Amino acid sequence: MERTSDDSKWPRLLALSVHEFRTPMTVVAGYVRMLLKDRAGALNPEQRRLLEEAERSCGRLSMLLAEMSDLSNLEAGTATFNRSAVDLTTLVVDTIAALPDAADREVRVSFARGNGEGAQVTGDPVRLKAAFTAILHALRRELVTSDELLVSQRAGDYEGQPATWIAFGDARHIETLSAGAEAMLVPFDEWRGGCGLGLAVARRVLDAHGGAIWSPADGTKAGAVVVLPTV
Repeated sequence: MERTSDDSKWPRLLALSVHEFRTPMTVVAGYVRMLLKDRAGALNPEQRRLLEEAERSCGRLSMLLAEMSDLSNLEAGTATFNRSAVDLTTLVVDTIAALPDAADREVRVSFARGNGEGAQVTGDPVRLKAAFTAILHALRRELVTSDELLVSQRAGDYEGQPATWIAFGDARHIETLSAGAEAMLVPFDEWRGGCGLGLAVARRVLDAHGGAIWSPADGTKAGAVVVLPTV
């Protein structure tokens, strides 16, 4: 049966799934760590390599479980937000600076100065930074037309209130995306393979801040526009 938007049971089911998965996951990860510490005897190089790979996979699964838990709380309306005044430009620049290197190829992320600098939002800086990190990770992964992803910011309005528009795209698309015409945008695809649940969490975090995220209507996957109301 297809889940409807008012179905309140699935966040509880997701939370229960997290609980049931987490216990065996913790046990497996614990045993792997014990083996890596030579608790069951010395390891040869090949055994150590395989166990280190298993440990990385355990870490990835643990991250997915944390995202599942966060997603269930956001859907249920029980997620906590520690709101304060946030300088959005500083937050975005800091997020870009903290991005880890791409695993497969080098894609630079650059902030393009615009007229929206210094905008203040009332929000949870930790959650907002995590949301932008997830978005940048996904777009950098999708970018094939360039080795540089640009981020621009401008002042505007959204639903009759002052807002900051943040565009993400390559040099060929960034100006069009920065214009932020809603007729040229479509709902953002948050269910992309290889990105975990970070995008689904990010979209709900932006929603909780009164904002939104879109994709270009022309089907460009390595592009997005985020809007957040400002104070």
